[in-house]
Parts: sequence; C-alpha cells; structure tokens
Amino acid sequence: MTPLPAGSQVVALVPVRGSQSALVHPRGAVGIVTRTPAVPGERWLVRFPDGFEATFERAELELLKTWKEPGAPPEDFRFEEHIVFECVVGSRAYGLETEASDTDRRGVYQAPSRLLFSLYGAPEQFEDHAAQTCHWELRKFLVMALKANPNVLECLYSPLVTRADAVGEALRARRALFLSQLVFQTFNGYALSQFKLIERDQRNAGGIRWKHAMHLLRLLLSGLHAVEHGELEVRVEGSERERLLAVKRGEIPWSEVERWRRELHARFEQALTTTPLPERPDYEGANALLLEARGRKG
Repeated sequence: MTPLPAGSQVVALVPVRGSQSALVHPRGAVGIVTRTPAVPGERWLVRFPDGFEATFERAELELLKTWKEPGAPPEDFRFEEHIVFECVVGSRAYGLETEASDTDRRGVYQAPSRLLFSLYGAPEQFEDHAAQTCHWELRKFLVMALKANPNVLECLYSPLVTRADAVGEALRARRALFLSQLVFQTFNGYALSQFKLIERDQRNAGGIRWKHAMHLLRLLLSGLHAVEHGELEVRVEGSERERLLAVKRGEIPWSEVERWRRELHARFEQALTTTPLPERPDYEGANALLLEARGRKG
C-alpha cells in the first residue's frame, strides 16, 4: 500500500465515531496524519478540521491525492498477454553465474489502446520480486533507454532472449538508436557512487559486499566497451571473467579491486575523447519506432 507519512492529508474510508459509537464524521471525511505506527500493531492517528482525533488501521485510510484519481486499471487487464520482449539479465546473461544464481528476467509490454488512452492510463512498470521479474511499458522503456539506463540498455543487448514478437524484434534490430555518450555519465557515474557506498560500509561495518563489487566492475567493463567500440558488450569472457569471479569470492585484496576500478575510470575518460558514439541518442528514430509500434498493436 501507499505510505502515509505524518502530515499527509487522508480520507477516512469508514465512518469516524467517538464515545459510545456516536458518529462524529461520515465516511469520506478528510484529516491529517499526526502520528504513524512506531511498532507493528499500532494504528495511524488522524486529526480532523474540528480538532477531533481518531486512530485507524491502514486499510481504513487513503491518501487524498490517490482518492481523487480514477482508480486502478480494469481487473481484466493482464500485462502478460501484451509482452513484446523478454530476456534474461544478471549473472546468467553476464556469464558469471553459479549453480545458486537466480534467473532474473526483464521485459517490455505494450499497453492496449483501450487502456493507454483511458482515464486510468497504462502502468509504467510491473515488478515481481519473488519471481525476479520486471516489465516496463514500451514508452517508459524507450525513455529510460534514451537516458542510457544501464538496466534497460543491457536488456537490448542480452544474449539470452526468451520472447520477442515483431515489436520486440524491432527493438533489438534498432538498439543502436539508444547508444550515445550518455553511457559515460550513467555507467561511470553509477559505478563511482556505488563504490563510495561500499567504502562507507567497509568503514562503518568492516565488511565488503564482494558480489556487489564484482557487478560494479563488470558494469564499468561493459560501459567502457560501448564507449570504445560503439557497441554494448554484456557477456564477459576469458581472463576478465576469471578475475571478476575471483573478486566475487573475495580472493582479491580490496586495494587491488580499488586499483582496477581507478584504471577503468581512467580508461573510460580517455575513451570518451575518441568514442564513435554520438553525443546524444537518436530521439527521432526512437520516436518513430514507438509510433510504428503503436500503429502495429491495437
């Protein structure tokens, strides 16, 4: 459910009653959250305009902002029926899996016109943590790809495609539209910020998340390859693969991991000066792809 922080304007979904169950405010009354639960089992405290306060279960309240919305999409909508592309990402796509590795799937669905043009609009994302899946609506996916979002770009270049219709095939065929020098900022910047968090955790807790460090180094290698060669390389092979797996197992000292990271950042900057990638992605080409897909799928 949507969080209800203190200060939120909320709508009571039940009648508000006082002493001896006397009705104080009708269902639909608006108040402000003045206290949130500190421990499981506590209730939200809400104050109404006349100063009356009452406690509520979460299911008895809704954000005023949400209450004004038209609601959720029709219950008969199943995004699975509209998936246009799906692939495996994560360790199995990178060639870094072990027997215990999960199978992470990402994909794209295209909302039907009846939902896309309705008051409800199309949900931008469906995520299932238990099943290790995430699917984006086509427009959302394209927007993130144009911004060089690493998770999205790697979908387009995953070697493990499990599903693709005509729209999905077009996405793969024209994936170069989305590669630009923005890869430098997103891949390089994300890895840098996450390494700083690892260092902070090391200082505060004395431990290192080696698996996380391995994936950040792999991200740098992938982005570097794109900036150097104009093509994203997801799968890791040869000596680099073995070196990354050694990092994952904690067999390489942190000082060496840090030295490798710095070398990759330096190579990244140098590659940017001679990269074949355009400064910006092909927005018009991506827009044409979206319009073409919208025309193809009713």
